Amino acid sequence: MSIHQRRERDRAERHRLIIRTARELAEAEGWDAVTTRRLAERIEYSQPVLYSHFAGKTEIVAAVAVEGFADLAVALRAVADGEAGAGGPGAAFAAVAREYLAFGLASPALYDAMFTLATDLPFGRPEAPAPLKEAFAALAVTFAQAAGEEDPELFTEVGWASLHGLVTLARGGRLRPDLAEARVELLVRRLLG
Repeated sequence: MSIHQRRERDRAERHRLIIRTARELAEAEGWDAVTTRRLAERIEYSQPVLYSHFAGKTEIVAAVAVEGFADLAVALRAVADGEAGAGGPGAAFAAVAREYLAFGLASPALYDAMFTLATDLPFGRPEAPAPLKEAFAALAVTFAQAAGEEDPELFTEVGWASLHGLVTLARGGRLRPDLAEARVELLVRRLLG
């Protein structure tokens, strides 16, 4: 391995370390605790080294979000593939809905990076990073199969918006926890008609 290759490998590993550390710190203490100073201390590099990877916190949040979309796509595809063969489009739709809700509730700081914090990520545009497209595609494929006579893109947007609302309200303590499964069942019944 050449010196240049080793430096590039070390740089890539440091980049991943910054993202992973920001994600862990945000999950443990919230995004307000994620500062470049604290990240530099935790990764045991100077702030200038951190700034050589990211211009600031907004770029770090965006990198965490992209990683989160990749994780979400994998999770959604796994349950959709398992349920589509076993129970058809309705079962796949319900499984994806449950997985989306579980994902959003299990990692609140990651979910915030993906959906609520300000980033420069180009959502819904051709230049969007591949993980964003893959996560939406994981929803769209499953939801489109369940859309029936509805426009598949519109159906996906309404389904996604419904799931996002459920995650947001549940995280805020505004929904009764004992009705979580009943809400999913009602959503699936109503959307699938």
